[in-house]
Amino acid sequence: MTTLTFPAPAKLNLFLHVVGRRQDGYHLLQTVFRLLDFSDELSFTLRDDGLVNLVTPVDGIPEDQDLCVRAAKLLRSRSGTTMGVDIALKKRIPMGGGLGGGSSDAATTLMALNQLWNLNWDKAKLLELGLQLGADVPVFIFGQNAFAEGIGEKLSAVQLPAAWYLVLIPPVHVSTAEIFSNKELTRNTIPIKIPPFSIWQGHNDLEQVVCSLYPEVSRRLKWLKQLENTTIAAMSGSGA
Repeated sequence: MTTLTFPAPAKLNLFLHVVGRRQDGYHLLQTVFRLLDFSDELSFTLRDDGLVNLVTPVDGIPEDQDLCVRAAKLLRSRSGTTMGVDIALKKRIPMGGGLGGGSSDAATTLMALNQLWNLNWDKAKLLELGLQLGADVPVFIFGQNAFAEGIGEKLSAVQLPAAWYLVLIPPVHVSTAEIFSNKELTRNTIPIKIPPFSIWQGHNDLEQVVCSLYPEVSRRLKWLKQLENTTIAAMSGSGA
């Protein structure tokens, strides 16, 4: 029985600007993604009966809504393969904390099954499929630190200096959809150009809305900003 095991890394948004909104409702963004050495772990065991089975369901998430399962079924459908898979997930990245855990799991599933099922799809094809699962999925398929534009699909590699990050995970689950639909969200930040730019010149447009709705996030940000030798304290994505 063939089994493959891969990490699914977390990410930070070093800044996140909302620069507009498309007619279909999707927001136009600019952000820098930094991939971390903190990850979930996924194991994939080949099945020959075509079934997709999540061995380790996540509490509170129906299996048909789990991003690993959705990614596997989408790839199975688009590729026409008759193969299936058992998926085992060791969940370490907190959900709803702005670290991209679900998106990373989906991306890792696509890349692992591309190998396990011998599909031999190129990265461009996987990136296109990943975007259908979520705006953060492509960067994990891209596989390196990146400047992202559009709805997250326009990616350019960036070189970032080595750094340590202290990441606090507030005990709340922030709904990304709730934040992006909030009428108080800034949607007209002036776009920046690459290159050159500084990662410290940016901010997170979601931060003000999240802090107003989730005091736990606001309190932790204030605590971080009071620490000595802190270069910058900010919110990643919609919550960490």
